[in-house]
Amino acid sequence: MSTFPSTPSFSLEGKNALIAGASSGIGMACAVALAEHGAEVTLAARRTDALQDIAAEMTARGWKARVLQLDVADVEATAEAVAENGPFDILVNSAGLARHGKAVETKPEDFDAVMGVNVRGAYFLTQAVAKGLIAAGRPGSLINISSQMGHVGGRERAVYCASKFAVEGFTKAMALEFGPAKIRVNTVCPTFILTDLTRPTFDDPEKRAWVLDKIKLGRPGEVEDIMGAVVYLASDAASLVTGTALMVDGGWTAD
Repeated sequence: MSTFPSTPSFSLEGKNALIAGASSGIGMACAVALAEHGAEVTLAARRTDALQDIAAEMTARGWKARVLQLDVADVEATAEAVAENGPFDILVNSAGLARHGKAVETKPEDFDAVMGVNVRGAYFLTQAVAKGLIAAGRPGSLINISSQMGHVGGRERAVYCASKFAVEGFTKAMALEFGPAKIRVNTVCPTFILTDLTRPTFDDPEKRAWVLDKIKLGRPGEVEDIMGAVVYLASDAASLVTGTALMVDGGWTAD
């Protein structure tokens, strides 16, 4: 009889996962990662055209995927949609908004737009999924895609930083509250990930030099760098991990 411990499973078979912001970039990559590990994924975003194509390709590969129209900024509609389509064992909230600029030039409408999605939307989406799990008496893993900018400041990113610091705060508080129900709440904090949204930053030589100087591993992030982190937090391998921020930042915040 072996005395060795057994590695906890990374399998997500039998789990229902909701991925908000799944139409591109990090969100789509997270959906692929969860589906690859056996979860039935619900792809959610404001516009469903791209989601239909993604879901079709995923099902063609033998994965389980469906589409849900969801605008996290509309918290009432979001709560209704989650209640009708859940409960979800896993949440990955990758919906987000950035409007960068100098702090002295911030407009109230830009501040409100960013906070409406990144904080208000994220808060009530997490709440809605937690409510469904608590009502069903099921454990779960709720993951908010935050940012390294939820831990440090950034050039022309005062509003964005404020929103992500807020996400880090409510994540910790919800982890405390939901812990007795065996619902874990965590964040993943990427550095600059090379996507269509960040391409303008990398196309600017001065900004690219700043980014690569701060990332100690010397390269920008890729969406693949986030996929394993999300699978880990969603799985039983992270069964004692809650209220924490998983930094995927190439050493940016270690400086």
